[in-house]
Amino acid sequence: MPDDSVAYVDGPWTHRTVGAAGARFHMAELGEGPLVLLLHGFPQFWWTWRDQMSALAGVGYRAVAVDLRGYGASDKTPRGYDLVGLAQDMAGLVRALGAAEAIVVGHGIGGLIGWTMTAYHPGTVRALAAVSAPHPRRAARAFLFPGPGAGHMLRAQVPILPEHRLLADGCARVGELLHAWSAPGWPDREAEERYRLAFSIPKVSHCSLEYHRWIFRSRWRMDGLRYAHWMRATVRVPVLQLHGSLDPLCPPKVARSSARLVTGSYSWVSVAEAGHFPHEERPRQVAEALVGWLREIDGDRRGGTHDDTDQGRTRP
Repeated sequence: MPDDSVAYVDGPWTHRTVGAAGARFHMAELGEGPLVLLLHGFPQFWWTWRDQMSALAGVGYRAVAVDLRGYGASDKTPRGYDLVGLAQDMAGLVRALGAAEAIVVGHGIGGLIGWTMTAYHPGTVRALAAVSAPHPRRAARAFLFPGPGAGHMLRAQVPILPEHRLLADGCARVGELLHAWSAPGWPDREAEERYRLAFSIPKVSHCSLEYHRWIFRSRWRMDGLRYAHWMRATVRVPVLQLHGSLDPLCPPKVARSSARLVTGSYSWVSVAEAGHFPHEERPRQVAEALVGWLREIDGDRRGGTHDDTDQGRTRP
C-alpha cells in the first residue's frame, strides 16, 4: 500500500513540512515574494496547482501549495475536519510560514476554506481567488439542482461504505469522479494515476469524507448554526471567482450569486468548456486570469484603479 512518499512529486518546487494548529502540513513551495497559499479540493492533493505555481513564481510570488489536513503527506488526525477548524489550520500556516497575510487561492472545498478564513481570520487573507467554490452561504443552493454533487454528498453520509468504495480496485472510483465532474478530455492518464495513488494513502479516504459529513450534518447542529451566523459577515477583501462553464457540481449562476456577499472588489471569470477542475482542464487560461488579477490587486495597493470589465472580468 502506498505511503505518504507518493505526495512528494518531483519538480521545480521544494517540499517542506510545517507545524500549525496542532498538526503537521506538507507543502510544495516555489518562488519568492508575497505569499500565495493554494488550497486543493476533493479528491486531489497539492499537485493540482503545479501549473499555476510556475506561473505565479514567474511573476514574483511565493507559491505554496499545501496538502490539507487528512490529505497527501499532511497529518491524518482523528478530528478537525469542520470548516472552522480547517480555516484555523490555514491561518496558522500563514503565520508559520513567516507571513502576516496571504493571497488565498482555493478550489472546491479549498475554496470554502478560503471563504471561511475571510470571516474567521480576516487579517490573514489579503485577497481570495475561489475556483469552483461558491460562498458557503450559497453552496447549499447547488444541491437543489439534480446532479452528481447532491448524490455524492448524500452517499458520503453513510458510515464506512463510502470509504471502501473509494478504495476498491486501486481507487478506481476516484478516476470515475474526475472524469464525471470534468469536461471531456480530462483527466489524462498521468493525472488520474497520481490522484488514485495519492488517495490510496492510508486514512485519506476517511479523512476526505469527514469534510463532506461535517458540511452536511452541521446544518442541523449548534456548531453549524454558529458557523452560518459568522458567515453573514460581508467579504471586504478583493475576490476573484473562476468557474467552469460546464461545472456539473455547481451551476455557474449559483456560484456567481456569491458576488452579493462581497463588498471588496469583485471579478468573475467563466472558463469556457471547463468542468469542475478548470485549473487542470484549462491550466493556461486559469494561470493567466490569476496573474492578471494579482496585477490589478497590486495596482490597488499602490493606489491604482480597478476595472472589473478588464480581460473578460465582469461584476454581476
